[in-house]
Amino acid sequence: MQTLIFGLVLFLGLHFLPALPSLRATLQNLLGAGIYKLAFSLGSAVALVAIVIGFRDAHWISADSQQLWSLPEGLRHLTMLMMLPAFILLAAAYIPSRIRTAVRHPMLAAVTLWGAAHLLVRGDEASVLLFASFLAYSLIDRISVEARHASGPLGNAAGTLRGDITAIAVGTLAFAITVLWLHGVLIGIPLVPQGA
Repeated sequence: MQTLIFGLVLFLGLHFLPALPSLRATLQNLLGAGIYKLAFSLGSAVALVAIVIGFRDAHWISADSQQLWSLPEGLRHLTMLMMLPAFILLAAAYIPSRIRTAVRHPMLAAVTLWGAAHLLVRGDEASVLLFASFLAYSLIDRISVEARHASGPLGNAAGTLRGDITAIAVGTLAFAITVLWLHGVLIGIPLVPQGA
């Protein structure tokens, strides 16, 4: 569980830096813009690896994640349904589209859906820590980006129908790969039974 906590603190701490413009500016001046971006990227990568390893370890190696609540098994279908638009929104964050324009901050909307959807089916301690942390982060950061008028990674790039189609296609493909294969490989919880 310590690895998971370390990863969450590092990742969320780094991603709250934009909400503190003076601190971010100080770091950029101290390190230089290029080194700052490199450190941010490397720190985020290390944090994501720690989160994945820490989450897997809490479940499959140390088994120290206690069950806090149990919800009906039928909610699994609702979780899957919520995850498809989450993947499409994630793709839309990096593709100029009308979806991105309408939602304004699709990455944060995707994280909100991801966190809420997983809390419907995972009531153990490690899951609640992971998904509730990201859910809270996405809601707090949404308030922050609106207050700062932040435009996201693509700036004010205009959206098109082609961008909508691309975001939907890329998001749906990523969803399918995750459901059929990647979730089991990364997290150790296959979503489709073997031989299905």
